[in-house]
Amino acid sequence: MIDPQEITKAIGAHGAWKRRLEAVIKDGRSDVPPERVAPDNHCDFGKWLYSLPIAEQNAAQFKKVQALHATFHKEAANVIRAALSGNVAAAEKSMGFGGAYSNISADLTGAMMDWKKALGN
Repeated sequence: MIDPQEITKAIGAHGAWKRRLEAVIKDGRSDVPPERVAPDNHCDFGKWLYSLPIAEQNAAQFKKVQALHATFHKEAANVIRAALSGNVAAAEKSMGFGGAYSNISADLTGAMMDWKKALGN
């Protein structure tokens, strides 16, 4: 059975990434290398997602969230790479309104909220 609290925690944790990425852009340093951020199965939510029973992983809601979650991690890593390489403009563009990170973050949050709602919570 899917624990809706895991989804709630993930929404908060992924929301916190915006602040982390803004700090990376500002400081030009990251405590986590982009290679560690890019995979979607290293964070707590990713570990939880991939631990769900196969029947749950075959559900449409899971597949949508998993795909968005993977893209979120890749784009967060791209922001870090850009910031660390001195391409602050590209990092800020991704983070800004209509940017790749901004869009995927909103899409992921919406999909997680829809999934939680579908669970009756």
